[in-house]
Formats: sequence, structure tokens, C-alpha cells
Amino acid sequence: MSIKVSVLGSKGKMGSEVVKAINQAQDLELVASIDQNESFDLVKNSGSSVAVDFTTPDSVMKNIELLINSGISPIVGTTGIDDKKLEIIRKLSLDHGNIPVRVVPNFSVGAILMMRFAKMATKFYDSVEIIEYHHAQKVDSPSGTAVRTAKLIAQERKENNLKENPDATISEIPGSRGSKIDGIPVHAVRMQGLVAHQEVIFGSSGENLTIRHDSFDRASFMPGVLLAIRNINKVPGLTIGIDDLIK
Repeated sequence: MSIKVSVLGSKGKMGSEVVKAINQAQDLELVASIDQNESFDLVKNSGSSVAVDFTTPDSVMKNIELLINSGISPIVGTTGIDDKKLEIIRKLSLDHGNIPVRVVPNFSVGAILMMRFAKMATKFYDSVEIIEYHHAQKVDSPSGTAVRTAKLIAQERKENNLKENPDATISEIPGSRGSKIDGIPVHAVRMQGLVAHQEVIFGSSGENLTIRHDSFDRASFMPGVLLAIRNINKVPGLTIGIDDLIK
């Protein structure tokens, strides 16, 4: 039996790719797709068990609430969801029988491996900084992937009792050293011609290690989206990312 899926934000750059990928998958059935200013009732009454959201930071929380209230498991690729919003989502899920929800900073298998390798490397280096590069139309900064990477690295540094990054800067133009997420410097580039790219640069005396991932086409995210859809019921409640599905 096929999995019935809805897509929110179906006419956007990512949403349209998701629609295409679902239509090409024999075990999935696209039963509803809506975009801005279209009625949520199309999704609510579609019979879908799972919905993929690639909308906007302004609308995503309302969408998640509507989906959960309708008994539909959300898979969220929309960025801009901070820790406070994650707790709201966690409670919403719990209040509705621990309905499965996934909030995914990055669906790319390569990006997830990049984060995994960065976490592995953390304890061996004194310094680390993150540079993320995205297309000029991206509305949030830094990216969800950069935030997730920084948090993973920060937690690993804490567990290994590492000191803060060495940095003798005492004078700077505001913003020239980027921003800090849990103490990890993060820099964002927005430019025409880019899609989605990230470098994690580690340093210690006499050497550097750079772990880089590049997505040149949004089709690279689709295997991860399909993986999340097919495994949505494996874990109850809120799950961050699809790391657990990539073994």
C-alpha cells in the first residue's frame, strides 16, 4: 500500500522538486499539494498521513500546528525554527499522542555525513569555524545546517572539556568575525550562482582540516526527503534531522 503524502509550498524551488520526486516514487502517492494562499482544507481532507513543508519561516509554525491537529505527521524542511519553536513543536506532538514529527535542517546525505565527520574531528583540534554559502534568494542567515553543525560541535567540545577557540581579536568592525552559535564562529555568504555549500575548518598547531560539502542541484536533497517520508512512523514524537536513518 502506498504512503499518501501532501506537500506544502509545492510551487517553490524545493517544494516543486519534492512533488516531482514523490510522483516518480512507486510506493508514494501525492494526494494534495498547496502553495501560498491556497486552502489547507485540501491537505486536511486528502487522506494523507504525512506532509512535507517547504514554505516560509513566517508560516511554518502555523502549518505544523494545523497538520498535527489534523493527525498528519509533518516533515519540515523550512528553516528558521529555533530551540524555542522546537519546544513548542515537541509539546504539540506530545499533546497529540506523540505523533511523529521531523524537523530537518538538511536532507542531503552528503551534508549529514559532513556534520558527522565534523563531530568526529572536533576533539582533535583547538580551533573551528564554519562558513556556509547559499544562493542570494535565501531569506534566513545563518542556514539551519550551519546552526545544527555548530551545536553538534559545541556539544562535542563541551563533552571533551575543550577551551574556547583561541582568538586574540580586540578590535573589529561589527560582524567581521561572523556570529557565534554556542561559541562556534559562523560566517554566511549569499551570492548568485550558489545553491547550498558549507565548510567546517579545523585548526591546530601546524595544520588545518577542511570538511566541505556542496549541493549543486536541489535534486540532491530528494533521496533524504523520500527516506524521511518512508520512515516517518519509526520514531514517535519530535526528531531533529534524518541522521538516525543514515547508517
